[in-house]
Amino acid sequence: MTARSDVFSLAIIAGGRSTRMGRDKAFVELGGSALIERVIQRSADLGQAETILITNKPADYAHLGLPMHRDALPDKGSLGGIYTALLRAASPAVLVLACDMPFINAELLRFMLAQLDGDTDIVVPRVDGYPQALHAIYRRTCIKPIRAQLEANRLKIIRFYGQMRLRYLDEADYAKFDDDGRSFANLNTPAELEQARQWLRAERGS
Repeated sequence: MTARSDVFSLAIIAGGRSTRMGRDKAFVELGGSALIERVIQRSADLGQAETILITNKPADYAHLGLPMHRDALPDKGSLGGIYTALLRAASPAVLVLACDMPFINAELLRFMLAQLDGDTDIVVPRVDGYPQALHAIYRRTCIKPIRAQLEANRLKIIRFYGQMRLRYLDEADYAKFDDDGRSFANLNTPAELEQARQWLRAERGS
């Protein structure tokens, strides 16, 4: 039942248009590193078989040295990114992370991986009852339901969840790793970036 006995891949999704940020979120700097570099660094030692990057701009990300895959179906948003990750990953389970979550917590991720067993298709935390779909683990069993949703152009990620065997993690489950939900903070706007900088200064005591 633990992550050690279950091979998994890590997929970082870097496909957003970043319209609200006004520039590519992945390369916005926080604490001296680009957001995507923080995600890579903080998730480097989880025991994954591989780390892959899902992006339609491979030239922009080549310097990161990761295997990259373009969307298998174009213009299908984050759900299309998850679909591509499941198709291209070498492992039967994929930990999916957005590229703009700079406070991901390795201990929380390990806890999530430990919840993945043979009777579970998706492990996903919830914040105030809402699933954090780009901070979740998916099995290949999700491929066909996602494909059907994509073909119908129904792009809301959680819409297919009702067909799958889910393990939800609520605040009481992950509080000992993250008591304020900061792990799930994704930065979409300059205001959210400034909030993240304030959090980082507080962490560093400056």
